[in-house]
Amino acid sequence: MTDDSFLDHVADRLAALPGVRAVSLGGSRAQGTHAPDSDWDMAVYYRGGFDPADLRAVGWAGEVSGIGGWGGGVFNGGAWFTVGGRRVDVHYRDLGVVEHELAEARRGRFHWEPLMFHLAGIPSYLVVAELALNRVLRGTLPRPEYPEALREAAPPVWRDRAAMTLRYAGDAYVRRGQAVEVAGALAVAATQTAHAVLAARGAWITNEKRLLERAGLRGVDAIVAGLRPEPGALEWAIARAEALFEAAV
Repeated sequence: MTDDSFLDHVADRLAALPGVRAVSLGGSRAQGTHAPDSDWDMAVYYRGGFDPADLRAVGWAGEVSGIGGWGGGVFNGGAWFTVGGRRVDVHYRDLGVVEHELAEARRGRFHWEPLMFHLAGIPSYLVVAELALNRVLRGTLPRPEYPEALREAAPPVWRDRAAMTLRYAGDAYVRRGQAVEVAGALAVAATQTAHAVLAARGAWITNEKRLLERAGLRGVDAIVAGLRPEPGALEWAIARAEALFEAAV
């Protein structure tokens, strides 16, 4: 089965599920940056309700979460499958929630949510970024531009979070020589700063995989690599990170 016929097959099965109004392809395959073995990231957009049991009944091998199974909030669950030897992720997207977050983003408003595997958590406008970047396969979805109000509002929020993360690390961990905790704080603050940089540019993001590269913050690697469990060395590392983050635009 070719990639095109495979994609048609999966999209048709997903679009036929009760409540589903649209299906999109996301991730690297939507943006043309994929490798031959990259996952196929799909999203089902439903209105009014969606029963994961209907997705499970399709019969693909894998794991299906309940609604809210991935922490709730805007990123409200999904499934991992192997279909015809290809890895397929399916995300649930409530159209009511997505439309609300689109309206909020256009007003320069958003909120932060924790999400597993994301160091900085996610902004609620992540689901708006998906609309802008994903490829619609079935149904219709809006394709928003980056709101100017969000470009103005989001960067200071993310930079404040980064500054507080480093400040706490300096107060709580440095004097104890806790290098692991400082390393974690540096990683979190770096991704928070990267969110600020890309928001100021009006650049959509949907995950953290290439976030530091895109923001020009890979220099934090050298800072983390040089950590030692000594107060002086840790204090120096935080000061160096603060300078790196402040210069990032």
